[in-house]
Amino acid sequence: MPHREKTLLRLVTTGSVDDGKSTLIGRLLYETSSIYEDQYEAIEKTSLRKGLKQVELAYLLDGLAAEREQGITIDVAYRYFETSERKIIIADTPGHIQYTRNMITGASKSDCALILIDARNGVLTQSKRHGFLLSLLRIPHLIVAVNKMDLVDYSEEAYLRIVDEYTEYSRKLAISDVSFIPVSALKGDNVVKKSLNMPWYNGSSLLYHLENVNIASDRNLVDFRFPVQYVIRPHQNFRGFAGRIASGTIVPGEEIVVLPSRKSAVVKSITTYDGELTEAFASQSVVLTFDREIDVSRGDLIVRKNNIPQSAKSIDATICWMHDSSSKDRTFCIMKHGTRYIKTYIKRIIYKIDVNTLHRSYSDSFSLNDIGRVEIEAVSPVFFDPFVLNKATGSFILIDPVTNDTIAAGMIRGSVIDSTAISEEAHQQVVHISEASMKNVVWKSPSVSREMHERQNLHKAAVLWFTGYSGAGKSAIAENLEKRLFSNGCQTMLLDGDNLRHGLCSNLGFSREDRQENIRRAAEVAKLFFEAGNIALCTFISPFITDRQSARKLFPAGSFFEIFVKCPLETCINRDPKGLYKKAQAGEIKEFTGISSPYEPPETPEIIIESDSKSITESADYLIQILREHKILT
Repeated sequence: MPHREKTLLRLVTTGSVDDGKSTLIGRLLYETSSIYEDQYEAIEKTSLRKGLKQVELAYLLDGLAAEREQGITIDVAYRYFETSERKIIIADTPGHIQYTRNMITGASKSDCALILIDARNGVLTQSKRHGFLLSLLRIPHLIVAVNKMDLVDYSEEAYLRIVDEYTEYSRKLAISDVSFIPVSALKGDNVVKKSLNMPWYNGSSLLYHLENVNIASDRNLVDFRFPVQYVIRPHQNFRGFAGRIASGTIVPGEEIVVLPSRKSAVVKSITTYDGELTEAFASQSVVLTFDREIDVSRGDLIVRKNNIPQSAKSIDATICWMHDSSSKDRTFCIMKHGTRYIKTYIKRIIYKIDVNTLHRSYSDSFSLNDIGRVEIEAVSPVFFDPFVLNKATGSFILIDPVTNDTIAAGMIRGSVIDSTAISEEAHQQVVHISEASMKNVVWKSPSVSREMHERQNLHKAAVLWFTGYSGAGKSAIAENLEKRLFSNGCQTMLLDGDNLRHGLCSNLGFSREDRQENIRRAAEVAKLFFEAGNIALCTFISPFITDRQSARKLFPAGSFFEIFVKCPLETCINRDPKGLYKKAQAGEIKEFTGISSPYEPPETPEIIIESDSKSITESADYLIQILREHKILT
């Protein structure tokens, strides 16, 4: 039988203290025969010495003396095992809030995450905290294992209560695939084999799920990014550039550009220890040679000529502060981005995020484990892709230049565009100009009020603001909903982003400033229809949170519904109904959301529709139900 190359899954386990993470992994290793005899004998002796009635499998992961004394995980422990289907690397991370930075370190390179929840305690604050962090890290697959089912008599009711609560919370997260499995790590129920103690559970075992979760589509095979680690010069006839391909693929004969010099060449050969390759792809370590001599050194980034990443000195990023000392604005530091080191400073803290409530608060400093959004200023341009598109070039760490300590880990959202980052002084000037222009303009109240329209229409006025990536399904859902509402006698108006750009907004481009003006005009038009008693359906990508918040402020509380049409970017790219993603990836469209411009998902939308799993009709049914619950429809 020919040898079949197995895929590699990187799994991170998280959860609150004493939820059983180490025990679950120990059970997986034990039941897949991935433990050496001497390892088992060692933990067996330790268990007997501590007076335990059975072998404590958690000791396989908890190797530090302090971990075994306290019965908790402190540092990240890595374990490797393989089955007939897949190779798996597990990172067991600590659950205590004090070691959040360790958890982020272990999760940063993972394809899939496993959150354990104690069936007795239910969903805890730390369970939500870790879910939010995993969402920030853009881990696409999440398994929620409800552990210790043996201690609640394998109760289906206890399991479903946790499923319902965490499902509701996960709707706010940028994780497209969430699965639930009831397990008992101590007894082995549903870990490797289906349990007879829970006949009501129809899903798969944990191991089966790990073997079959699809991670192939999660890899970025479009954007070729090759950070140079070392220049190889064994003799005067060979000069190659060694490194690990961060994303994408490359073949000999393709034209490349070296950043930051922007010198171009053609790939002559791709060499490895075993010989030359006809194609190389992400995660492979190779040596590239070119058809001509150009200056390349460690820290440079090699990319395709027609697929160049963004470049900026001012970076908009989300960071997790990982140092015991607090930060202040203008904290000077070294950014390690790929193989490059760049002098930077934290120019401004935009906000901190409360991971328990997902609310934002404003502060002038970070302390240990704080997470928030910042502006970082670099002395030279940073070449990057937004983290949502490419983890390799969208992530970085900040290093203290004096102590060499890692002080923060970050994820790049995009560039800070100077023309739209209006200073307070400039903002005041805009306000004064606006006030001056309005002095001789008087708002005329309508002779027929909104309340009078509502009484005649037999429904209340409302604004349904659909937001999401291009191709997520916003327009299709809104059109179906409008037909349903119209057939029931409702007064509606569908404001489509493309239609407005053909007329009212035809003079606007796609810079951040023009996008803001586009949404401002759309919101003002929606307000006019709202005051006339209509249900206004607005379908705009509207990628920036601040723009959507500005639109919301125009309407009374309870009448504006932000609808996040949630769909993985990869799915939207595959759909590509208008062929725009293909053009954007080829560099034909600049500032395209999801490719060369960021999208900021809603943090607390009124409604979330997962359009990759719900049909258009199901989505419209759900929205009508919501409108009835809020008494918009009677």
